[in-house]
Amino acid sequence: MSESIILLLGSPDDDHVAALAQAITARGLEPVILDTAGFPERTRISLGEAAGSIRVDGRELGCPHAVYVRQLHNHPLAFGVDASEAMADDWYATLVAFREKAEFMVSLVGRWEALGIPVYNSPRANWLHGKPMQLAALEAAGLPVPRTLWTNDPQAVREFAKAVGRVAYKPVSGGAATRELGPEDLVDERLEALSAAPVTFQELLPGDDLRVYVIDGVVVAALRILSSALDFRQHEQDIRTIELSAEITKVCVHACDVLGLRWTGMDLRPDARGAAKILELNASPMFLGFDARAGTDILGALADALVRRR
Repeated sequence: MSESIILLLGSPDDDHVAALAQAITARGLEPVILDTAGFPERTRISLGEAAGSIRVDGRELGCPHAVYVRQLHNHPLAFGVDASEAMADDWYATLVAFREKAEFMVSLVGRWEALGIPVYNSPRANWLHGKPMQLAALEAAGLPVPRTLWTNDPQAVREFAKAVGRVAYKPVSGGAATRELGPEDLVDERLEALSAAPVTFQELLPGDDLRVYVIDGVVVAALRILSSALDFRQHEQDIRTIELSAEITKVCVHACDVLGLRWTGMDLRPDARGAAKILELNASPMFLGFDARAGTDILGALADALVRRR
């Protein structure tokens, strides 16, 4: 196929997808948006037996030059998905349908990967994107991570709190805000809630939040987020660009390599001695708000990376 195709997977109504499409267009290429929110209801995709046999809405895509994965919309709890009515009507059939969609979409992206097409980022690496797996992989690679416990065992929580001191707790997969564990949380009545789902317990790091964006092994933005709240999301008081030391830069780039991420927005926090520790790496981070608040150009850096692949 002679034309250069940069493919964006996500909803065209997603601000990040729309902004990235506009930035790529400004660089002389017309990106193709594969509307994953509209699949299978509106978006039509056909796969043949050959790895490059892929048709979307009647257009043969074959081998795009680069693929950006914003969101596959393949789970009823995924951001931007509202399956509440379908779940209430027939939860079993709805879950089966999402399972089929997930299998299909992961295989779709996997075909392009098998052909050597760069994917930002691959859903096939999802097994390393879960927080318990992430931090274990990073720690095994010798990278700095906070002491962390994932458990549904009340006694394990009490022992961890006694050993660590100040502890933060949050969901295993995210969503709810991070809170500090207090004496009132260690009573039997509160800890009984662990019988419903496991929870993340982590040493509370006292420093300011750091957000670092890495694309293709290069740090393109580093930010300090000032907030009086333990969880800075929607509580940012100020966001400032910073220069990372060579040591921390190396840590951030190495972390991407360990988790197989071509690009990420990663969160770090310094401990009481000022040593930055990795909290998590996001495989599809938001960036428009940081560009607007801090004057960075993460959007441009990502668009440049995709365009360079043509």
